[in-house]
Parts: sequence; structure tokens; C-alpha cells
Amino acid sequence: MRELVIDCATEACSVALFEDGALLAGEFMVLGRGHAERLVPMIESLPGKGRADRICVDSGPGSFTGIRVGLAAARALAFAWQVTVEGYSSLSLVAAMAGRDWPAKAIDVVMNGGHGEWFFQPFAADGTPLASPASLLPEAVIAVSAAGFVAGSQADALGAARSVQTASILPDARLFSLLPVGALTPDPLPSYGRAPDARLPLAG
Repeated sequence: MRELVIDCATEACSVALFEDGALLAGEFMVLGRGHAERLVPMIESLPGKGRADRICVDSGPGSFTGIRVGLAAARALAFAWQVTVEGYSSLSLVAAMAGRDWPAKAIDVVMNGGHGEWFFQPFAADGTPLASPASLLPEAVIAVSAAGFVAGSQADALGAARSVQTASILPDARLFSLLPVGALTPDPLPSYGRAPDARLPLAG
């Protein structure tokens, strides 16, 4: 059983190939932009060009472009290989990664959003979300954050405001196996975390 994991919903772009739960190969890089140009070559560099029995992809929240690139690649490969696609949350993976350094404790995840906002979601000690993801202004996140450990791309900023421990990390497909049971959803839809910037004009 091979799993291809694609993660390009944030500033980072990463891919990983697992066999029976063990990491065979993977690559991680922080791009900022250019995910569409880098993703396919990264997949092709994996053993067997990344061919797998199942594909798992980060469906957000995060960058509109990055989320679309990852989902489009996952669906195209799934169609070509006749396999299933499952999705997971970028915030859930960050929480799971941070849990290695802060075991058995609640964790707040805070990531770059859009228009000066942060994506925020609190997690229980077992990795279970305590609330839905929200896109909030920094001062609102500071007001609602309560965990003793914060993780994510804006962890240092939130940690400085609250004087708590931090882990400044981005989701990494190579650490996909850390996700708790139940973190995957079939046939994933994009989770942008906030309303789109462009809107259709109102009728009339």
C-alpha cells in the first residue's frame, strides 16, 4: 500500500511517498510562490514517479493558489492511476507536528492568512480540533488563544504577545504519518478559511 502525500497549501511545498506507513522518500522546500512550477517535478523525483494506491492532499486553509494547485494535481493523478483522493487540514498537520515537542498538552495553531489576518484553530492534547478554523485579525487571535503552546508560521508573533512557548513550523508532507486517526476526509473540497477576495456583482 503506497500513499502519495501532496502539501502546497502554504508558503511551503512538500511531497512524500509512504509504503505501509513508512516514509520512502520526500522533499520539502519553502517557496512562497511558484508551487505550480515545482510540484510536478518534485512528485516525478519520487520512487516510481510517485505512483501510489492512494493520494492524500492538504486542502487548506491557506493560499488560494496553493490549495488549488495541490488539489488539481491530486485529482489529475488519481484519475490517471484510478485511485482515491483524501484530504487533510494544514492546521491539523501543524498541530500533529508540534505535538512531538509538546506531548499530552493542548496546542493553538496560528498561520498566515490574507489581508493581515491569521488562521487560528485550537487543538486538544490528542490532536482533536476544539473549534473550526477561523480567519481573524491578530488582536482577535491574541484575545481567544488560551493554550500554553502555539505552533505555526505566526507562532512567534502570538507567543511573544502571550509569553508562551512556540514552534514556528509549516506543514510538511514527510510528517503526514503524525496525523491522528480520523484526520482524513474523502473527496476533499478546498478549505480557504475565509471568503474569496473577488466577488460577483449583486444583481440589480
